Order: sequence, then C-alpha cells, then structure tokens
Amino acid sequence: MAAPQRLSDFVDGERLWARHMALAAFGARADGGVDRPTLSPQEAQARAQVIAWGRAIGLEPFTDKAANLFLRLEGRDPSLAPVVAGSHIDSQPTGGKFDGVFGVLAALETATAIVARGERPLRPFEIVAWTNEEGSRFAPGMTGSDLFTGTKALEAVLPIRDADGISIGEAVASILAADDKVPLRAFGLPIAAYVEPHIEQASVLEEAGIPIGVVTGIQGTRRYRVRVMGEAAHAGTALRKDRRDALMAAVRMIRAIDEAAMEPADTLLTVGMLQVTPNAPSVVPAEVFFSIDLRHPDNAVVDRVDAAIRRIVEEMKGNCSVELKQIQHSPSLNFAPAIRSAIAEAAAARGIPAMDVYSAAGHDARQLHYICPAGMIFVPCRGGVSHNPDEWAEPEHLTAGAQVLADVVWHLANSA
Repeated sequence: MAAPQRLSDFVDGERLWARHMALAAFGARADGGVDRPTLSPQEAQARAQVIAWGRAIGLEPFTDKAANLFLRLEGRDPSLAPVVAGSHIDSQPTGGKFDGVFGVLAALETATAIVARGERPLRPFEIVAWTNEEGSRFAPGMTGSDLFTGTKALEAVLPIRDADGISIGEAVASILAADDKVPLRAFGLPIAAYVEPHIEQASVLEEAGIPIGVVTGIQGTRRYRVRVMGEAAHAGTALRKDRRDALMAAVRMIRAIDEAAMEPADTLLTVGMLQVTPNAPSVVPAEVFFSIDLRHPDNAVVDRVDAAIRRIVEEMKGNCSVELKQIQHSPSLNFAPAIRSAIAEAAAARGIPAMDVYSAAGHDARQLHYICPAGMIFVPCRGGVSHNPDEWAEPEHLTAGAQVLADVVWHLANSA
C-alpha cells in the first residue's frame, strides 16, 4: 500500500518561482531590483495580483484599518482559530525580488497545495501580507502587525507622514479604495499559530550549505531620532566661540555613541540618516536630524547602550539644544519551541537538511510572538545580500522552504 502523500508533495516550485517573477514587475527597477513602497500604487497592483491568485483557488480576501491583507481558506471547523502564514510585499527603495514576498507566496503555494490535495484541514488557514514591514516610507516599520496585535493604537499611527507629507491614514484610505470588494475586518483575530518564511538576509545558511534555517529568535533593537538645534551663521564671520553649530554637536554625539557601542563586538550600531539644515557650504548648520539603530541579542547590552546614548546626547550638545525620541523598542525573543520543532521535523521528514539560526533582522513574527505560538523558516540568499537589487534566492531553496511550510501548516491546522 502506497504511503499517503504529504501536503508538500503538491507544492509546485515552478509556479512559486513564476509568481515571484510576476510580482517583481510591480515596482520593477531598471537594474533588476524592486522599488515598491508600502501603501503605494505599485503595492496596490501587487496586492491586487495576490488577491486574484487567491480568488482563483477559492480563497476569501479580507483587510482591516491598517490595510493588512488576509486570504482565508476555510477549515472543516470554521469556529476554530486559524493558522496564519505570510510576510509582506512592500520593499526598500533599492529592494530585491524575494524579501518578504517569499513568505507571502510560500503561504499562497501552501493554500494552493491544500486545494490540489482536495482535503480541508481542521482549522482555517490564512495567508497574510502585513502593511509597512520595511518602514522605509513611514517610520518605524511593522505598522500592520503592531496594529493587529495591539502593540500600537490606530490613532497614534495614522497621522505619521512620509517625506512628501502624506499620512499613513491617507495612504491606507487610497489602498482600501483601490481594493475590489475586499471586506473590512476588525483587528485582533485569534490565531492558533503563525509561521513566517523569509530569506535569511545573512550568509550563515549559504556558508553551511544548508537549505533550511529553523529560526530560534530575533535580536533586540532600539531605534531613535535625534534633532540637534543650533543657529545659522555666516561661515566667514561668526567666531567659533560664538557659534551654535548643530552639525559639530551631532558629530560629537555620533562619535561618542559609536565608541559606547564597540563592546561586545557583535553590537550593531547604525546612523543611516543624517539631514543638515540649511545644508549650505557657507552657513553654520542650524539644525541636524539623524537616526540611530541599535541591535544586539542580549537585552542587557541594548539597555546599557541605550543609557549611554541618552547621557551622550546631553553631554555633547554644547550650546545647542537636543531632542531625542525613541521610536521603537523591541526586546530580544525566542520563538515557541513547538513551532521550531514542527519546522525541524517537517524538514527531516522530507530529507531536507536544516539547522538552527538566529535572526539579526526584525520581522513581523516578532509582534505575533506575543499573541500566539510563532516561528520562522529561513532559506539562503546569495552572499547574504538583501535590500539590494542583487538580492537572490535559488529556486530550489524557495521550493524547499515552501515544502517545509506546507507540512508545518498541515500539521498545525489539523491540531485541535
């Protein structure tokens, strides 16, 4: 008697790859990358395509006041909390074809496999594409998952504006208006489990020659915005002792903060944005606005450097004034052992090599971790390159990740 087929036997790698290439056309860059800002017309087009693919196999779309997109495959018992899988479809301005998209399309492939198998799971299964994971247009990121899980309130998020002055509220309204008969649903749907497939965005798996990463957790992060306010003056006449030079004060701060974050060696500190006003060569800078991104797996390290940052901006401001605002604090976490075990067992059952890995980057699974058992599946990306047009994942690795996801979802969705 033949062994029963696994759900992963119905995963079609060629279809999965073709859908990646199709979505990459929305926001395509001339260099092969993708520029698909959150809540943009390009994302609206990609969203419509995902909805069309879902509807073609009988999935029912839903959205909410954050424009999170859900596609539901009903289970045998609709009253049970669903298993949810997915990621996001927005990109960085210089993004690639796989970051976030793989999670959504692997979840869609799982649903397609369930339909092809012809047997519904006990629990419903839902695909999700979270809003503004990247945070490149509206900072900080993870907006959709924050609002869904109640980490942030809608009234605090909707007024946030992009560089062109457009608010999240206005952008969400545009996306919802473009949707074709997609019902609105309240935040906070109970979830039985959440699994997020993603490219690794690092080179650990590639260097080890392992196609599947069982993600053990996500390192902690704090993000800040610092505004240093001085006074504009003539570069040729204002004496140094009389100047309120915002840029020199900011430089002192950044240097001291960098030194404070040197130990331990795996502490990650980034000042990725620096805006100078009036940014004229013969004018003493009147104002500087810069970002700080601090990350480390040990919450105690992050907290220590946080205290140093707060002290340094005051000590180094000189005769300028300074405002420091922390816009994000996400402690380090470890994912649910049951989800990690399910991922490892699914990979082993298919004979796919797997290893434990830790995520240095943040993902929406961080927010879901606090409301349900959550976990992540990583697949390799070439050279660890991501947020870059050269971002690349091999088709066979994407297929392996989707196969593991399918069997994990089937297991979870048939658990009472």
